Amino acid sequence: MDVTQAISGVGSAFAGFSLALSLPTILKVVFTVLVCIIAVKVIGGVVAKVLGKSHLDGALQGFLKTGLRVVLYFVAALVILSSLGVDVTSLIALLSVAGLAVSLALQNTLANLAGGIQILVSKPFAAGDYVEAGGNGGTVKTVGLAYTTLVTPDNKVVHIPNSDVAAARIVNYNGNTTRRVEIKVTAAYESDIDTVKQTVNTLIAADSRIHKNPEPFVQVSNYGTSSIEYTIRVWCDAGDYWNIYFDMMDKLKPAFDAAGVEMTYDHINVHMVQK
Repeated sequence: MDVTQAISGVGSAFAGFSLALSLPTILKVVFTVLVCIIAVKVIGGVVAKVLGKSHLDGALQGFLKTGLRVVLYFVAALVILSSLGVDVTSLIALLSVAGLAVSLALQNTLANLAGGIQILVSKPFAAGDYVEAGGNGGTVKTVGLAYTTLVTPDNKVVHIPNSDVAAARIVNYNGNTTRRVEIKVTAAYESDIDTVKQTVNTLIAADSRIHKNPEPFVQVSNYGTSSIEYTIRVWCDAGDYWNIYFDMMDKLKPAFDAAGVEMTYDHINVHMVQK
């Protein structure tokens, strides 16, 4: 059925309709309206209580309650029209065609809405988490039905369509309460390996934010062309990650200098052999 046929059917349905204001008709309509209003309030109240006890996000609960209210009032309107003698079949057909046209026109918006519902139900992140999604990284400010808002480290506000977020690979850096900090440093071959390890372990022991369990890791990880590479791994609370990382980077060079450890750089030693 196309739109023209649906509109023609609706016109036919109302064409033969005439309202006879008799007492039985008025009582019937009033009774129907009262029953519909009570039914909408009772069903809405029950659903609101069920949603209130659930763990769904507040925005999703509000959307579901609003959507249910619209559907209930629509059904109530059809029941009232039917009680007045209106043939609602053609009206439903017209609304179906109109709904299809609207859905096609708003397919991007509906895709964002579907993505928002998926995010709010699955909860891959929450407000306050630092995430990477769809090529964007930042702290989650809000999770709406259409857009997810991130605040980048340089304080830019980025609004990402939820359809992109739901389809993207999401990395949540606050998904767990702890994180591992990994730093790689190099020292000259002439520097004693045990001295390098002891210097790093002294820095680690002096930082109370670093967890003792799992035990900190300081080991040789590679013998390069002009230096030895050391890998440092420590565990900390997720919120302390960057502070510990930058504090360690600030303190390593002065500590190595004090211990006589040379932090070398890539270079080539040329030995001249005189014959």
